[in-house]
Amino acid sequence: MIVRTSLTGPFPRSEALVAATRDLDRGRTTPQAVDELFSSTEREVLQLEERLGLDVVTGGYLTWQDLFRPFAETWTGFTVGPVTRWFETNTFYRQPILHAPPERVPGAVAARLPPGARAGGPKKAKVIFPGPYTFANALENRSGETTESLVHRLGKLLAEEVGELRSLGYQNFQFQEPALVVHPAQGTKAEATLAAYRTLAEGLDGATSIVWTYFGDARPAFPLLHRLPVTAVGFDLAETDVKDLPSAPEHKGVGLGCIDPRTTLVEDPAEVAAIARKVWEKWKPSALWLGPGGPLDLLPWEPAKRKLHLLPAAQQALTAAHGGGS
Repeated sequence: MIVRTSLTGPFPRSEALVAATRDLDRGRTTPQAVDELFSSTEREVLQLEERLGLDVVTGGYLTWQDLFRPFAETWTGFTVGPVTRWFETNTFYRQPILHAPPERVPGAVAARLPPGARAGGPKKAKVIFPGPYTFANALENRSGETTESLVHRLGKLLAEEVGELRSLGYQNFQFQEPALVVHPAQGTKAEATLAAYRTLAEGLDGATSIVWTYFGDARPAFPLLHRLPVTAVGFDLAETDVKDLPSAPEHKGVGLGCIDPRTTLVEDPAEVAAIARKVWEKWKPSALWLGPGGPLDLLPWEPAKRKLHLLPAAQQALTAAHGGGS
């Protein structure tokens, strides 16, 4: 049994960091002091990931204001729009507004990768990007392009970003796709999404690629998820009962979102291991990936740290039961 663990989205900012950013807005501290606090907090997240033995690390993506900002601020054709609710949560993002067909600026997004992730080294770092379908659904499209054309174009641009990072040694990529399960793609939109991921697969060139879904039941979207040319597909166990999925994602790993970021209650490693064992026995996936079901920044700093300890405990329970191989 191959079991891998990692964060699957941004980690919450510490109370001290939240207070510092507010103080900066009010002129009570300096940008240099806040930058230093960002750096030390990212190092703390990275040290936590390494101490827990997570297989790939992120540094928490604390410096990214939201999932789309590094692209909306560096790709041409965009402006950064109003504060917008992130699905049905109490978190928000600045909605990208697309005025013309976008183009990327080489090196710009790579330069914005969180320092914490870079400190982990490109072979062990996980790059977390928006998926092309969720990106297209999250922005305000004033460009005149159809949604289908835009999904395909975003897939091409993301593939170029991935290709650039592959040349720097990065090997682990995750694409956030909550919209695929909240607003499942149908018909031509589904085919455009599939085409976008085929283009992404070319840029990935054999790297590990994970599509992570959350905020909705994955069953309606499963026929499309089944077809995506990626290494693994992740499901939020708080929203999706994996035993009700019609079949295994063929030739793929399975991601189990076993930490619920909507509650501070810590999950039972034995229960998570039991679910994961049933998935392994039923589907025989290429690997199991364990991580938070959705973005862990829905929680405060301290509860998130406590809940993250579930991952190595569940991994240990699983691998011990199957001869220790991971």
